[in-house]
Amino acid sequence: MQRHQNLTPEQQRALENEPGFRQLPPQTQQRMRDRLSQLNQMNPQQRTHMLERAEQMEHLSPDQRQQVRGAMAQLGNLPPDRRRVVARAFRDLREMPPPERQAYLNSENLQRQLSPEERGTLNNLMAVEPLLPPPMPRQPGPLPIGPPPQ
Repeated sequence: MQRHQNLTPEQQRALENEPGFRQLPPQTQQRMRDRLSQLNQMNPQQRTHMLERAEQMEHLSPDQRQQVRGAMAQLGNLPPDRRRVVARAFRDLREMPPPERQAYLNSENLQRQLSPEERGTLNNLMAVEPLLPPPMPRQPGPLPIGPPPQ
């Protein structure tokens, strides 16, 4: 992917000439084309982060890779609004020192905020967290409009 990240549509066909590409199932080939197109549309910081993440996944054992994919699939199966809540909790947890993480996971606030299924997803994400690359730095949000809150 990294070698083909900045190719024009015509040059993307070079991806198809990569060894083994034609032996992949058609759905996998299309997914790779789509990912390459998506990669080309990212800003340089996002692209670098995505490539680093893919590189790190390549270095995991098959069992570790499956564990990460399972946790991410579990997150992806949540309804979009609940997925955002769980993903936000995961991001917040990743930024906390380990002793604070456990306190937050056991907090009544989190117990009320998340269903048992969502807490299970969050726990599975935390189990694979050491296998994941560091999070991408948060982008500053838009500036508030209007007077500051009182």
